[in-house]
Amino acid sequence: MALPLLLRHPSRKNLGREKFHKAHHFDYSGGVPMVAPQKAHTQPWYPVFPQAKDSHYPPWLAFDKQVLCFDAHFQETVTEKREETYRIRKCKIYFYLEDDTIQVVEPEYKNSGIPQGTLIHRHRIPLPSPDDDQFYTVYHFNLNQDVVLYSRTFRIADCDPFTRTFLQKLGVRLNPPDSVPEDPYSKLRKQMEDSMKPLRPYERWDTLKQFLEHDRNVLRFFCLWDDSENMSGDPRELVLHYFLADDTIEIREVVHPNSGRDAVPKFLHRSKLPKHAPAVRYQPGEATDRTVLNVFGPVGRGGRYILDCQKTGAVQQDFYKDSDLMLGAVINVWGRKVLLCDCDDFTKRFYRTKYGVEDFTPVPRRPPPAPEPPRPVPPYNGFGSEEDSLCSCEGLLPKPPRRDFGKFMAKDRQGLLSHVLRFVGRMVSDDPVNKERRFIISFYLSDDTISVFEPAQRNLGVLGGKFLERCRVRKPGQDVFKSEPSQYFQAWDLYVGARVCLHQHEFELLHADEYTLSYMERHAEEFPQADIAAVLSKLKSMSEDGRKEMKRFFSTCDPGNMGVLPLESLRTLLDGINYRLSGHEILTLGRNYAVRDPPEDDLASLLAAAQDHLSRKHFENFPEMSGAFAHEDRDRSGRLNSKVVRTVCKAFKLPLPDELLLTILNRFKTETDEMDYHAFLSGINWRENPAPLVPPDNTVQVHTVWTGEATGPPIQLINFSTLMEDLFGKQE
Repeated sequence: MALPLLLRHPSRKNLGREKFHKAHHFDYSGGVPMVAPQKAHTQPWYPVFPQAKDSHYPPWLAFDKQVLCFDAHFQETVTEKREETYRIRKCKIYFYLEDDTIQVVEPEYKNSGIPQGTLIHRHRIPLPSPDDDQFYTVYHFNLNQDVVLYSRTFRIADCDPFTRTFLQKLGVRLNPPDSVPEDPYSKLRKQMEDSMKPLRPYERWDTLKQFLEHDRNVLRFFCLWDDSENMSGDPRELVLHYFLADDTIEIREVVHPNSGRDAVPKFLHRSKLPKHAPAVRYQPGEATDRTVLNVFGPVGRGGRYILDCQKTGAVQQDFYKDSDLMLGAVINVWGRKVLLCDCDDFTKRFYRTKYGVEDFTPVPRRPPPAPEPPRPVPPYNGFGSEEDSLCSCEGLLPKPPRRDFGKFMAKDRQGLLSHVLRFVGRMVSDDPVNKERRFIISFYLSDDTISVFEPAQRNLGVLGGKFLERCRVRKPGQDVFKSEPSQYFQAWDLYVGARVCLHQHEFELLHADEYTLSYMERHAEEFPQADIAAVLSKLKSMSEDGRKEMKRFFSTCDPGNMGVLPLESLRTLLDGINYRLSGHEILTLGRNYAVRDPPEDDLASLLAAAQDHLSRKHFENFPEMSGAFAHEDRDRSGRLNSKVVRTVCKAFKLPLPDELLLTILNRFKTETDEMDYHAFLSGINWRENPAPLVPPDNTVQVHTVWTGEATGPPIQLINFSTLMEDLFGKQE
C-alpha cells in the first residue's frame, strides 16, 4: 500500500468488511416487512416463549390482542378517621402477551370519593430491587400470591377462563383461587344507603322489558258500534289500536265523506280500558293499590309511616288485555258495545304465534249497500248529438263528449291503409231515374261514420256530388226524442247484398272494392258473411234433397266434367233450392273457389281510360315526371320499384283514380316488383302517344267497379268440384 495504516486513516474503517452496499431502512424479519434493526445491541423482549416449530411469525405478532386478566386487590391504610382504619380496593391486572406490558385498572364506584380508573398505565414494569434490571413476565403471575408493582403489593385472587387455560398450557401450576376480604367501610356504606331508601306507598312495576320488546307493535281491529237504538244513531265503523308496549287502547272513527258527521280526531284517547266501566271515573291518584294507615313524626326527614299490607282499601280494576280481543268478541267501551269484526295481517300473525289461533273469519261489519236509485236520463232535446245532450246533464259545466281515442289511433289512415270500407249501391225506388243512379257508400272505421257520394253519369239528368255528409247514421225505427241511446250502423251491418236505410233513403249494396273485401276476410270474426267456414257450415246443413239437386245440377251444367261452373249459375242453383245466401256470402264462395287462370291482357283499354282522364284534367307534366324517375334511378337501369313509381305519381298529383293507377302499375311490374317507367310514361302520355277513344260504357265501368290491388277482372268461374268435396267429401 502507498500509505501506512495509521490509526485515524479513513481506509482503516473498511478493514474486515465484506459488504460495501448502501445502507437501507427496511428489511424482512421472520417473513414480516419491518424497519431494519439498528446496530445497537438490545436485550431481546421475549426470551420466555418457546418458538413454535412450524411458525415463522414473531411472538409479538403471534400473540397480538391476547391479554391475561387477573382479579386482584390491595389494602390501603386510612388514618385520622373514626369510621375506618383501612380500605380494601379491588382492581384488575391485565398482562399483554404481545409485548409483556402490564396495566392495572380499578372499577369506578358511585360516590366513592377517591380517584379511580386506570391506576397504572400500560407499559413494562420492572421487578422490585435488587432485580430492577429485569421485567415482569408471564411466569411471575399465579393465583393466591402477592405481586409488588411500584412498591404497592397486589394480592391476586382469581383469573378468567382464558388466562387459566393459557397458563396451564405453558406448564404453570396454578394455586387454588382466594376470596377477596370484605371491606368494613363498604359494608357500613351499603347499610346506610339501604336505610336511606324511601318506602313509597306505591309498588313499583317493571314495565321497561315489555316496552323494549313490544315498542311500536300495535294490534289493529276493525270494529262496529251499532247505535241504531238511539233516535239519531246509526251503525258506525271504528278502528281499535291495542299498543302491546303498555296495554293501552286507542279507538278512531271512520268518517265517510258526506256522512254528516264531524271528523273527530279520536273516538277514545289512548288509555287502559276497564272491562267493567264504573259509574264514576276516578281522578288521577284517587285509586291506589296501597293505603297509608298512620304517620309518625313530622312529614319529611325523620317521619315514619305504616302501609296497609293487606291492601284492604285497594280498588280492583280489570283491564282489557290482548287475550280478550278476538274476532267476534264484544267489548265494553265505557258503556258502548263494540263488535270486533276483522283485523290486519300483523294482528293475525301475532295471535297465530302467541295463542295458536287459526280461524280469522271476518264478521260482516257493513250492511249490504242499498240499491242505488235509478237516475233517469232526460230525453234528447234535439240540439247537437245525443252525446252532447247527455254530457250537459252530467255536471254543471257541460263538457264535450269523449271520443274513443284508442280506436281512432288504431283505425285512422296509416299510409296506404285507408281503413275505409267502400261499397257500390243503388237506390231502392220505383222511380225509373232513381233506379239507374249509383252511389259510393263509405264507412270510416275510425269513428263509425258514413258518407254517400254520387258519381256523375252521362245522360241521366242528375247532377253528381256529395249525397250525404260524413256522420253517424241512426238505424231506422227508433224514436228521436228518447232517453235511451240510439243504435247506429256499425261496420258489420254493411255487406254486399244488404239493404240499409240512410235517412229514409233505402240503398242496396251491389259490390265492394278489393280493400273492403280483403279487410272483411281478414276480420272474419266481425263479419260472418266473409267467413268461409261459416258459409260452408250453412251449406253443409242443407237437406238430402238439396244435396241431390246440387249434384244433378252440376252434372247437367258440366257435361264435359271440367269441374268448373259460372258463379251466376251457382247463385241460380241456391235460389232454386230455396237456400238463399246473401250476395256477400256467394261472393266469398267465389273468391275462395275462383279459377285462377291468368286473364287476357287488356292493357290498351286501361291506358286509353287513363289518357282520357289526363286529357280531361289537362295534365301535361310528363317531362318533369321523367326527370324525377331518372333521379330515383341511381343505377340508370330504366327500372324502379312499383312503390317508388306510385310515390312519384302522387308527388306530381297525377289525376287518376287510385284503383285505375294501381291496376296499370300491376300490369307493368314484373315478378321482382320492378317496372319499366319509360314504358309507363309512354303509355299514359296522351300528347305524344294518343290512344284510341274509349267507349263510354268502359269508362263508367272503370269508375264504379273498384279493384283495389286485384290483378284480374271480376270472378266468373269457380271450381265447383273442389267446393263439392269440401261440402260432402270426396265422391267415389
